Amino acid sequence: MSDEALAGLACLHADDDLLVLDKPPGLLCVPGRGPDKQDCLSTRAQALWSDALIVHRLDQPTSGLVLMARGLPMQRALSRIFAERRVHKRYQAVVAGLPQPDDTADDEGWSAIALPIAADWERRPLRVVDAQRGQPSLTRWRVLDVDRALGCTRLELEPVTGRTHQLRVHLAALGHPILGDMLYANAAQQASAPRLLLHACTLEFAHPLHGRRCSYISAAPF
Repeated sequence: MSDEALAGLACLHADDDLLVLDKPPGLLCVPGRGPDKQDCLSTRAQALWSDALIVHRLDQPTSGLVLMARGLPMQRALSRIFAERRVHKRYQAVVAGLPQPDDTADDEGWSAIALPIAADWERRPLRVVDAQRGQPSLTRWRVLDVDRALGCTRLELEPVTGRTHQLRVHLAALGHPILGDMLYANAAQQASAPRLLLHACTLEFAHPLHGRRCSYISAAPF
């Protein structure tokens, strides 16, 4: 059994500069508050690579690709390209209902959701669409498959900005929450899936040291 398997990690790539890990649903990216929230992706990675550092995060119930840096200089370099929106990310989700492309749709079927997102301080950790307090937020989406019998749709998602819970909030605001979402879906939509049906499928970026294109793919497990 590999060291990665022993640590409970699925590692797609590891070198002296960076790691690409496939996070399972239900695992935190960083430690939370309390002794029961210390097991997380970063702790498991550091058991194998002592210099592994988080660059970005996925929500605990979300699965899929997470990029980590090897050492502080690479963490700074990777954080910079995230901040400059030079990391291309795509997700897949299964949502309630049958969303239809709107008048923002392009020739490839991509529509846009541009709704500002703010923290809901009275109901933390919830986020809300708020025109006055919210940060500008943009999500692109397109239909991949429709299940009319079950009344749900598989979407491909591209978060142009990176707000907390952005995909979940935007799809709920569109009237099509992600199935299994315990924060933004109704009781029936929550019960219709054993987990949040959201998976980070694609990461693409130019390596900050040598400029070569890096591309990683993880198929949605649902």
